[in-house]
Amino acid sequence: MSNNKTFMKKIIKYTIAFSVLWFLIQSAIIITDGLNDEMGASDIGVILGTKVNVDGSLSERLQKRLDKGIELYKDSAIKLIVVSGGLGKEGYYEGNKMAEYLMAKGVPKNKIEIENQGNTTMATAKNVKKMHLKGGSITVISQYFHITRTKLAFRNEGFVNVKSVHANHFEPLDFYSIFREFFGFYWYLLI
Repeated sequence: MSNNKTFMKKIIKYTIAFSVLWFLIQSAIIITDGLNDEMGASDIGVILGTKVNVDGSLSERLQKRLDKGIELYKDSAIKLIVVSGGLGKEGYYEGNKMAEYLMAKGVPKNKIEIENQGNTTMATAKNVKKMHLKGGSITVISQYFHITRTKLAFRNEGFVNVKSVHANHFEPLDFYSIFREFFGFYWYLLI
């Protein structure tokens, strides 16, 4: 009986060790992929939304994504900007607020497409596909930890030439986000 207990303890111990190692390796891959920007010209830049504050101002995280998109647009690395997000619990459509910010910073209105139904990364990829925009190359812009899953979502929708650039913003909440991305990535592999 004690041999069975010892055997089961070893199985549990090795399973836990393997799971932790797998998590650490996958997280390192997600972080490395997200921090390695893939520069080069693209027809379309897709900026994924995130929180708009209760007063209608942009969260710092969202502002940094938009600033990166503006930088790429001004450097002629992207020709058209798609802003994507949903209706937040704060009562604002992220896409509309993002477009307002871009226009206030000098991006012409005719160079911005608004997608307000992108409540998830997968929804954004599906909705951008439905927009039938001219051009085949896309650069996705988000936080570094979100890049790997975002590229996967766009490739799942048939986009072939998908590059990525991360926003220059880091915060303690990133640790939780990296943990969540581990599971999100595998979920997107399954659907």
